[in-house]
Amino acid sequence: MPLNVGNPLQLSKTMRARLLAAVCALVSAPALAGASDGARLASVVLTAKANVRDGYQAKIWAAELGRWLGVSQSTVAHTVLPELRAAGLLGSNITTNAYGHVTGLECWVIPMYRAQQAGDRRHALALSRSELAVLLSLIEVLFGPGWAPKDKAPVPAGLLAGRRGRGAATDRLGLLLMVLTTGPAGWLQLCPGAVDTFRGRPAATVARLLGCSAAAGAKVLKRLQEHGVAEVVRKEIGSGLNAQSRVRLVPVAKAHGVAVREARRVAKSVFSDLASTASGDLETGETGETLGPTGIEDAGQAETAGSVDLAATAQHHALHAPGATAVVPPQLSGGFSGEGRKSEGHQPGRTCVREDQATEGESAIAGSGSPVAEVGPLRSEKPLKSPADEQEQAGSIAAGAGARLTVVGGRKTQQGRRELPADLDLRVALAPVSWLWTKLNRWQQDHVVKATKAELAQLRHVLDWAGQAPSALASRLASRLEETGGEALIARPYGWITHRGLVRRPSCSDVRCDDGTRLDTGADCDNCDNVLHLRRAWRVRIAAEVDQELPGVETDARYREIEARMRRHAEVEAIDLVARQAEAQQRAAQRAAACAEAEAQAVVERERAAAEAAARQAVACEDCGRARSAGLCEACDHRRQTEALIGESGLLAATWSADPSDQVAVAAVATEVRTAIEDAIAASWAQFQEITDPVALEAAGPDAVEDAAAHNAFVVAESAAAEYRHEALVILGRSEDAQAEARKAYATELTKPWHQALPDSDDAQRAATEAAAKAQTRTAEHLLAAWLEQLHAQARPEPVRPAPWLQRLSELAARPLDSEALEVIA
Repeated sequence: MPLNVGNPLQLSKTMRARLLAAVCALVSAPALAGASDGARLASVVLTAKANVRDGYQAKIWAAELGRWLGVSQSTVAHTVLPELRAAGLLGSNITTNAYGHVTGLECWVIPMYRAQQAGDRRHALALSRSELAVLLSLIEVLFGPGWAPKDKAPVPAGLLAGRRGRGAATDRLGLLLMVLTTGPAGWLQLCPGAVDTFRGRPAATVARLLGCSAAAGAKVLKRLQEHGVAEVVRKEIGSGLNAQSRVRLVPVAKAHGVAVREARRVAKSVFSDLASTASGDLETGETGETLGPTGIEDAGQAETAGSVDLAATAQHHALHAPGATAVVPPQLSGGFSGEGRKSEGHQPGRTCVREDQATEGESAIAGSGSPVAEVGPLRSEKPLKSPADEQEQAGSIAAGAGARLTVVGGRKTQQGRRELPADLDLRVALAPVSWLWTKLNRWQQDHVVKATKAELAQLRHVLDWAGQAPSALASRLASRLEETGGEALIARPYGWITHRGLVRRPSCSDVRCDDGTRLDTGADCDNCDNVLHLRRAWRVRIAAEVDQELPGVETDARYREIEARMRRHAEVEAIDLVARQAEAQQRAAQRAAACAEAEAQAVVERERAAAEAAARQAVACEDCGRARSAGLCEACDHRRQTEALIGESGLLAATWSADPSDQVAVAAVATEVRTAIEDAIAASWAQFQEITDPVALEAAGPDAVEDAAAHNAFVVAESAAAEYRHEALVILGRSEDAQAEARKAYATELTKPWHQALPDSDDAQRAATEAAAKAQTRTAEHLLAAWLEQLHAQARPEPVRPAPWLQRLSELAARPLDSEALEVIA
């Protein structure tokens, strides 16, 4: 069956991970803790319907949103929207028409809007326009209400469009999360770790996705089976029992062309029986579970017995009819005859096993043994352990699901938190070792959290996308567990997690290497391949040397000689590596010392510059004597610049209106220009006084009037100088020299090869005209600069040359001596 292009159920791995991260970030927001599934699903729907061009707003009305969620308009108006507003996740405005009638709502999902405005594309909610379109298409296929637009093809309703009423929003949200955690073959990725054997791993997976109890997850899975969108397939093991189960999303499998056998829905009876015992549709688990991927382990389920999908803990009894009477005491963990499992659920124990700790509200006799057993050893039994050992062992045995441990024998039992940390990153990273987490005390759990945060910080610096750090660390822990052989073989959980599970084991010097695998790409480490290639090359070279030096030696002796030389070579390399590392550390220390010295010198320089600036600031003005003016106050500075601009304007006017060699004519022009500029300054100041309140100006400070007048004069003089310069360039551009340069540039441009074919074309004439204008402007600027230089040289006073020493000595000898000099001579 060929794949259909544009089918939203045919998601790529990258797109599926991106959308799953966004949906989980919305539905698992801490602000929505305790909110209904309708509110969580509404946040996803409004995010998918956000219009990028309208500032990520979604236009909708309550009745239409109710059709998407499968609830009534009243539920949307009185439950869904108030919960989103109270959580701070939704901003909305009421839209009206020209008559003032309400036409709908303009909604913004605040976390998504902030993520888009931040500009960080690595954020889970910073979805692009195409990603939002794919999410909306996927939602339409799964549970869209369907509609028939005008002049367009009708949009069919989604798979769960007919599912309405109680639990409809839960079923739709569960189906969306299940589709986003399903591969191309349609198989749902089941959660790892220990689960409730009575409900099964598929129900536990759905429960962890939705953040509810296993009973509610079983009911959701049952309803999805009834609607034909999910299929539970149980696989027979060697004993002939159905002990392993998998969940297939039928629409996803069909979209990828995978054949689905409808006859293998044997799990319908299983979940119909188990789900009927659930107390509610949205039953909350005993522990605070968090919405997220199925790899997140919850502590509440870690206390139960093993999973039905594990061969060691498979149910070895046939399923009984729903109406059968229970013949097993209710305190048994699994509900089957002959079972004597402890509450931890990892190793079966004998029947009548007692615990040294009791739960609150229960007697110390209640346990996994007979309800009539007395406290103490059985008949004909001897106590194998002392009471102190039994009390220590009681710290590792749970008293019951959700019960608190109490003091037994006057001693307190150290018990850590049963739940994983509330932080989503930590829950994802520590999910593979969730059962080991329950074996740690609080001090150990706190140190594990610190070590995990430190390792996540290092991974975020290494990985291209920082959001992959929790899943990468979870994969590392899972691989370490596989090497060990499982959690049951770990005797010291704290030491194993901190010194083996979380620690990166590089096979080379690359910081991205972990057990020969690149952390950022997941491929084999190229650097490790290079190291292995070099070692193999050295081995081949050493073997050739041995064959050349020791011909005819026996095979064993040859092998020993090669190994000995390889060891010596490795020792030399290790010594060289240590020397290079020491040299690198020495260079790093020298660089650090140099940086510290440079920083200290920079601090000294900054302090010296600040002191010099403060000293300069304390100097009075040279012209008016104003205190703390850094040698020149603002008003005097403006006066000096105004005087320079007036003189420059006179010279600019003289370049075209007077003979530059006639100093008298130049001086007359400069006087006229000065008079004109001073009159303009006076007129501008008078206009400023007319539009300014004198009282407010005097209130600004004693020097405010003087500063304003100086600044006004500077502005007028600057404008006048610009006008005179422009006029000088225009007049000099009309000179014969400028015109000649323009004609030459015009002709030169037309002679260029690309204009020779069509010299009279519009493009050629335009290019020649532009070249002539540029040449004319350059010539005018050159003439103006030359004439200004000549005028400045004429206005500059000639330097006074000192008289020769012979003339100066004769003049000094002719001067009479004063009385003091006569007394010295006498």
